[in-house]
Amino acid sequence: METLELEPLVINGRRGVSFSLARPHGLVECVIAVQALQEYFWLEPNADDGRILKAFRNGYGRIRAIAERKVLAHPTTHLELTANDFARP
Repeated sequence: METLELEPLVINGRRGVSFSLARPHGLVECVIAVQALQEYFWLEPNADDGRILKAFRNGYGRIRAIAERKVLAHPTTHLELTANDFARP
C-alpha cells in the first residue's frame, strides 16, 4: 500500500493529525490522536502545531504500518488511530 503525498494536517483544536493512505479502491482518510503521539511518539503536552507535525513525521513509518494493518483487517474509508492501537501486548 502506498501513501499519497498529501501534507498531514493538525485538526479540530489539536485533537489529532489527519493524513491519507492510497488504496487500490481509493483513499483512506486517517486521523491519529494527539494523545497517541504523546504516549508513543514523545510529543510533549501543550505542543504547538509544528511540534505535533514533527512528532507525526518522525513516527510516520510506524504510524503508517499500524494504519495499513488496521485497514487490511477491517476495510474502511475513514480510520482513527488511538493510543490503544500502538500498545504492545
